[in-house]
Amino acid sequence: MTEFGLFLAKKSVNKSEISRKTGISKSRLSELSMNPSAKLRADELYLVALAIDTAPLELLNHLFKDIKLKN
Repeated sequence: MTEFGLFLAKKSVNKSEISRKTGISKSRLSELSMNPSAKLRADELYLVALAIDTAPLELLNHLFKDIKLKN
């Protein structure tokens, strides 16, 4: 499971409901949740955050928590 999938699981959200609210297909949401090589677009991130009543920055911080600046 990807970090995106883990975030959705932690929030206990329904992918069908997210799909209905955002227009992002259930298959695309499943791909983002299960396929580590799938790339989440900025507009998708924003729409999902709105659909699950979460600040987009919270989702962004979760997805990229391991990225650090070089010294």
